[in-house]
Amino acid sequence: MKIDNFKVEDWFNEYEKLAKYDMADTCVESLSLEELFKIIGNKEEHLSKIMSRKLNYGDIQGSGRLHNAIRSLYNTDMPLTVTHGAIGANNLVMQSIIERGDKVVSVVPTYQQHYSIPKSLGADVKLVFLKEENGWLPDMEELKNVMGNDTKLVCMNNPNNPTGSVMPESMLKQIVEFAQVNGTYILCDEVYRGLEHNGDISKSITELYEKGISTGSMSKVFSLAGLRLGWIVAPEEVMDKIIIHREYNTISVSIPDDYFAALALENKEKIISRNLGKILEGKKIMSDWVKSEPHISWVEPKGGTTCLLKYNSSISSVDLCKKLLDNTGVLFLPASTLEMEGYLRAGYCSDVSKLKQGLELFSEWLG
Repeated sequence: MKIDNFKVEDWFNEYEKLAKYDMADTCVESLSLEELFKIIGNKEEHLSKIMSRKLNYGDIQGSGRLHNAIRSLYNTDMPLTVTHGAIGANNLVMQSIIERGDKVVSVVPTYQQHYSIPKSLGADVKLVFLKEENGWLPDMEELKNVMGNDTKLVCMNNPNNPTGSVMPESMLKQIVEFAQVNGTYILCDEVYRGLEHNGDISKSITELYEKGISTGSMSKVFSLAGLRLGWIVAPEEVMDKIIIHREYNTISVSIPDDYFAALALENKEKIISRNLGKILEGKKIMSDWVKSEPHISWVEPKGGTTCLLKYNSSISSVDLCKKLLDNTGVLFLPASTLEMEGYLRAGYCSDVSKLKQGLELFSEWLG
């Protein structure tokens, strides 16, 4: 199977280690186990339990405790399974339901999985771009026309990476109406769901549509990317296919990942409160900087941890980012890796002190 290079990951693999000021990180400042125990308490009790566990395969579909914790994030009785991160979840969904010749519509910019994997499977992939003039939301008439009556799967990401836009419930319901015409599945990558900046958690696509599929993970909302744990919530007929594919590439997640993920999810309100505080602090710094920087503009993000910065120069985003990194040690992600030339993707939630320093250096470099 031939597949396109994963441009975002290629960029990070080559340049992230060279950065002094990583302005491209998509995670809220990651938690250590020590910090996690400060949040949840009972450190010695939990360590004793996990230290005594045999490191076998554990529960194949994930422990009952973990399933219950994930279910607390949803108002649906659709089946779920546990995966190796959301990256494993998205891959499993597409491998399970996409066949050669199927039509897939992907709402972009988004994580490259959502269009490159279907393409590699022989699908006819159509892209619908979010509109800056719409606050980085899709043009609904365009989406409807591109979907037509022959689309097998629509892929989207809400809240959106990289723009930080959040689709309102009314828009999600409208997309569901388009999908119902032909029984189209909707895969919504919801790894940032819970980090809406106003504190109102978006509806999951699985709560709005009987053919909705949700993927999520511990990485973004819960600052535990190192656990490498994600999940899929999907209709039974889809989950049956997913389980078959899952047996070939997953077996189970690790026992420590399962255990610590369940603990974190059982204390989700505390972690989300901590993370929203960091997000809003970083966003204020970024917003103040954009207002003062004549070479940069943006659409203020409403969810997640990232934004797109538009720069007023004809230089390519790759060349800009390479020169900036060489000259200052400041790293952004060139948005051409996300099919969006003329923009930079920035994260603003990892390290506040480095965020301020990195933005100051960028302004000096811009002149």
